[in-house]
Amino acid sequence: MNKWIKAARLRTLPLSLAGIILAGFIAASFDKFDRIIFAGSVLTAILFQILSNFANDYGDGVKGTDNDERIGPQRAIQSGEITPAQMKKAVMITGILSFVSALALVTYSFGLERLPEILFYLILGIAAIVAAIKYTVGKNAYGYFGLGDLFVLIFFGLVSVMGGSYLYTKNLDWTLIFPALSIGFLSMAVLNLNNMRDLQTDIKSGKNTIPVKMGLQNAKKYHILLIVLPFFFTQAYIFHHFQGSFWPWLFMIPYLFLFLHVIRVIQINNPKDFDPELKKVAILTLLYAIFFGLGLAL
Repeated sequence: MNKWIKAARLRTLPLSLAGIILAGFIAASFDKFDRIIFAGSVLTAILFQILSNFANDYGDGVKGTDNDERIGPQRAIQSGEITPAQMKKAVMITGILSFVSALALVTYSFGLERLPEILFYLILGIAAIVAAIKYTVGKNAYGYFGLGDLFVLIFFGLVSVMGGSYLYTKNLDWTLIFPALSIGFLSMAVLNLNNMRDLQTDIKSGKNTIPVKMGLQNAKKYHILLIVLPFFFTQAYIFHHFQGSFWPWLFMIPYLFLFLHVIRVIQINNPKDFDPELKKVAILTLLYAIFFGLGLAL
């Protein structure tokens, strides 16, 4: 059991929940919060993240990308604790569980009388499953072509926040693009740190991530944008809905640490030093969602 818990990479789960938590707080700010929708959203997000982690372990494992030169934590297939066949089976089982959880969630949220919306969300769910698997699995894995950032923006940001909020409110508010982009960009920053850390091994294995394509120094500039732009996106949402209110500005508390993180990233020369920053931004993104969301609800 311990090997599967390790393979699930529990440290990645807080980041996957950031958008879901913020969506719940946004719903609460409009008196639309529902505990069952929230619980279902959390369960579905966790299953999607574990599916992504299993598939990533399998894809990079069979391709040889995860090898002894890799700087980050040792993966399950890389270590030999789990065989490729076992991991492939785990991917299939987790994919099925993810779909069932998503189906139960949207059916409860919309009821059978709103079938078009249920079908739309199920299509999104299938797309999320395919995206989780195809990141590193197969000959045309999009993570090897530098498209991982785009898919993180779509699913961790837009789908998680805007799609998650719609489950409660049944109303599509265009201004939600601002908090959705904020979570999306901060999630992309975590992936970018991972890719800057693995830059040299990715070059050798042919994994053309954003840092591989633009080089380390430009990847650092890109990273600064991923951290700074959400600061302004958040202000745009506050000014549109909560002008004159103090509480939404609670998001500044985790952002003080994010700005300190930017200074640290600029100074890093050893790839190993990106790893603790990765954990830091993942936690700070969750704290951003909680502090900002709490401020909206208050």
